[in-house]
Amino acid sequence: MALTLVTGTTGQVGRRFVPRLLAQARGGERIRVLVRDAARGERFADLGADVVVGDLRDTDTLGKAVAGVDAVVNVAASFRGVPDDEAWAVNRDAAVELGRAAQAAGVRRFVQVSTGIVYGLGRGRPLTEDDETLPGGPMWGAYGESKAAAERELLAMDGLDVRVARLPFVYGEGDPHLAQSLMWAGNWAAAQRLQMGHHADVAQGLLRILRARGIAGRVYNIADDAPVTAVELHQLNGVEIPAELYTRTDPDPWYIITSTDRIRRELGYRPLFPSVYAARDAGAL
Repeated sequence: MALTLVTGTTGQVGRRFVPRLLAQARGGERIRVLVRDAARGERFADLGADVVVGDLRDTDTLGKAVAGVDAVVNVAASFRGVPDDEAWAVNRDAAVELGRAAQAAGVRRFVQVSTGIVYGLGRGRPLTEDDETLPGGPMWGAYGESKAAAERELLAMDGLDVRVARLPFVYGEGDPHLAQSLMWAGNWAAAQRLQMGHHADVAQGLLRILRARGIAGRVYNIADDAPVTAVELHQLNGVEIPAELYTRTDPDPWYIITSTDRIRRELGYRPLFPSVYAARDAGAL
C-alpha cells in the first residue's frame, strides 16, 4: 500500500493538487497531508487523506509526517512579502530537513517543488534545465536564492531519489495570482512577458514527475506554451492599460521564459490549457 506525503497543502498550489492526487489514487494508494492548523486539514480528511498536524520546521513533526511514507511531494514555500530569514527557514532549511527525515525513513521518491525564478537572468532563448541557476534581484527577495539552495542540497543527498519541478507563474480556478500580477505588470514595459501555467497543468506535471521511474536527479520545467505580456495581463483583468507601459523598454525579454521540451519528451506532458486564453474560454480562470 503506497503512501504519499504532501506538504504545503493549504497554499494555492497544494490545495488544488491534493484533490487531484486523491482522485487518481488506485489500488490502496493513500495520501497524507501535513497542515499546521487541524481545521484547515478537514477538507482533505473528508476527501480521504490522512492528516498530520504540525509545523514543517519542527523535527518531531517531520518524523511523524514521513513515518511509513513511500513518496514525498514538498510543495511548501514561503513567497511574497515575507522576511528573508523566513524565506530561508522554510524554502531551504525546512526542505532540507524534510529530505533528511525522508532519507532516514527510507522514502523512495522525493519531489521538490521549485520555481523558474531560480534561473534569474535570461539567456537570449527559452531557459532549459541544464542552464545554471543565477537567482537574485530585488523583485523576489530571498525566494529564488533559497529555492535554488534547497534544490542543490536535496539533489546532493545520497540514497534519496530526488526530482525537481520548476513552476511558472501559476493561475486559474479562482487563484488570486492573476489579479495580483498587476502589482508587477503595472511597472513593466508593454511587451514584457510572464511565463504562466494553469493549476491543472501544474498538477499534471507534478503527477508525471512523481510517478515516473528512472528519473532520479532530473529537473523539469512546467509551463504553458504562451507567455503573456504586461498589456495582456491588464486586458485579462479588465483594467485600463497605463500609458507609461509604452514608454518603457523590457530589460530582459527572456527573463524566466522556460522551455518545456524535456518534460514533453521524457514524461509525455502536454498542457491542457496551452494558454491563458484557452483557460478563459473554458471557464477555468
